[in-house]
Amino acid sequence: MTTEQLAANTIKALSMDGVQKANSGHPGAPMGMADLATILWARFLKVDPTDPQWPDRDRFVLSNGHASMLIYSLLHLSGFPMPLEQLQSFRQWGSHTAGHPEYAPELGIEMTTGPLGQGFGTGVGMAVAEVHLRSVFGPGLVDHRTWAFVSDGDLMEGISYETASLAGHLGLGKLTYLYDDNEISIDGSTDLTFTEDVPARFAAAGWHTVDIDGHDHDAIDEAIRQATAVADQPSLIIAHTHIGIGAPNKQDTAAAHGSPLGPEEIAGWRASVGWPDVDFHVPDQARQLFQTAMDRGTAARGEWESRLAETTADVRAEWDTYFDPQPITLEDPGFVVGESVATRASMGKLFDQIAENVPGFIGGAADLVASTKTEISFSGGFSRDNPAGRNIHFGIREHAMGTITNGIALHGGLRPYGATFFIFNDYMRPAVRLSALMDIPSIWVYTHDSFYLGEDGPTHQPIEQLASLRAMPNMMVFRPADAGEMLDTWQTVLNQSSPAVILGTR
Repeated sequence: MTTEQLAANTIKALSMDGVQKANSGHPGAPMGMADLATILWARFLKVDPTDPQWPDRDRFVLSNGHASMLIYSLLHLSGFPMPLEQLQSFRQWGSHTAGHPEYAPELGIEMTTGPLGQGFGTGVGMAVAEVHLRSVFGPGLVDHRTWAFVSDGDLMEGISYETASLAGHLGLGKLTYLYDDNEISIDGSTDLTFTEDVPARFAAAGWHTVDIDGHDHDAIDEAIRQATAVADQPSLIIAHTHIGIGAPNKQDTAAAHGSPLGPEEIAGWRASVGWPDVDFHVPDQARQLFQTAMDRGTAARGEWESRLAETTADVRAEWDTYFDPQPITLEDPGFVVGESVATRASMGKLFDQIAENVPGFIGGAADLVASTKTEISFSGGFSRDNPAGRNIHFGIREHAMGTITNGIALHGGLRPYGATFFIFNDYMRPAVRLSALMDIPSIWVYTHDSFYLGEDGPTHQPIEQLASLRAMPNMMVFRPADAGEMLDTWQTVLNQSSPAVILGTR
């Protein structure tokens, strides 16, 4: 048995043991993805457990968050601040090993996942942030990749269609997703509901695709190398895997998905691979493999820090305006007391001033820039040909806008916003709620507030949306009554780091 196969088996064993001890969880997916994870982390991923948040690290997202024992096992084996006791406390109150991963960048967890599709869309935002910042600072300071594991369920969710379309259009070549195609869902075989041609779907959206056996280490390596060689397309590696691989009776069944395998199945797996009959056993060779692989990221971080230290004073000062912004003050652009003006219009008069004061201010609207008054007039549109542009054209994809905005916020260095009519918050609500759960600085701009829309009728009149957002923990909701309050609102929002909703009238 190779050391990498031993490492993959260690992930499988830890995943089974953690779920069994908690008496709840999802063992099958982390077992099925263990080979993919081992090759990606051991041979390619650029992260540093001694400094999990250094800016030029690769981003890794586990979009199918129910497979959380996979990332906890990887973090533990790779030397992140994730001791074995945390794995033994899986799904227990107060532990860092929740049933679905919760945002903790200091531990190596880049985002909260669990609602399927959110990681898929948010990873696109991380890749957008990387390419934009690379256009500002050059590859010497910004040059990393975004990786995600995605599942059948992620690909069934509508958000994956929206964001895959935009990612392909933008040519995000540093975005690579590994698709765990195990063909099993809770109800049974995915043949019940999901029979589309996935490679053709993604190829049509402008992605590079490759189809492999997800347990063949050489095939995984070659597929990742092919993906990294494609500079102008995102990549989807379609990995055919076996859920619960090695479980004598539950492999390739829905029974391996969302409940413990049971002592007999675990004993059968252990016997089949010659594993000690010891819970949470970690061979020294497996730990050494991952921790040695992390030297790659540690060395890359040291080289990056040297390059940053050697930049000019002007470049370093500019870097700090993005990654260590100071409080700002907005000036009255000349609002006239007593003048009747829609608050969306008063906001529009502030936008260029905001963008001048906050160089990392970037975002757009879901095909409603003119209506929401959210254009940065002196910057072009963000595109594959102009990644320095700060106006992102999301198209009529509100949910995609939400997840991408979150991804940009999570990446760091930028302050993103997404704008649309208030009623269409409903189309993007899962992403908005996730921004509140993670307490990240996403800015949600909603115009055309309340029933005063009038002529557009009830389909465009937000009624219950305001109360629902005010009830959302961690979400700051601002409903400025005039131009002066709009100015104060933006100044307040930009000088804090929680998610915020800013409402404007038509």
